[in-house]
Amino acid sequence: MIRLKNLVDRIPRVVLFALAGLIQIALIGLMVADRVQILRTGKEVTLQTRPVDPRDFLRGDYVVLAYGISAVSDGALSPATKGMLVFVKLAPGADGLHKMVSVHREPVPVTGNEILLRGRVDSGSSCRDSSRAFCGSINLHYGLEQYFVPQGEGKEIEKARNQGKVAVVAAVTPDGRAAIKRLLLDGKPVYDEPLF
Repeated sequence: MIRLKNLVDRIPRVVLFALAGLIQIALIGLMVADRVQILRTGKEVTLQTRPVDPRDFLRGDYVVLAYGISAVSDGALSPATKGMLVFVKLAPGADGLHKMVSVHREPVPVTGNEILLRGRVDSGSSCRDSSRAFCGSINLHYGLEQYFVPQGEGKEIEKARNQGKVAVVAAVTPDGRAAIKRLLLDGKPVYDEPLF
């Protein structure tokens, strides 16, 4: 341990700062590469948005999104805890929108057009025996709850979202990670997510 400290003490501070900067740049690069990989290789699912409490509409230049698959009954998850990893099996409906088939604690096999979407328990109704566990209605987050839009265009999208006219196309990897690929207004693309 002392030898390592002596070695580090002999390295000029400029080199240490440069190394720290390179590590930070590498981490940012890995996050960007991960998102690009999801958008390029993930299977597409189309999800209908639903209205969100107007007090949380727009923060800066993004729109808050919620989905019909965000609220589930506890079922196989009871009791669920905040942050718990869950897997939601989706299948396309006759209208082209993906609907929830089932929700699970562990990944399950999918067949045909089914897709497994990974999410986390965000909140829910507290269980009587524990304030840390949720029973009954559980809210899930998938990492698809915010969409950045051009400056000043958020209000129109929020208005259309509250009228049920907004859907998203998300790319989902085989392990269930997802990213928003496209925003649809009345079924027509209005924003495409750039890869970079």
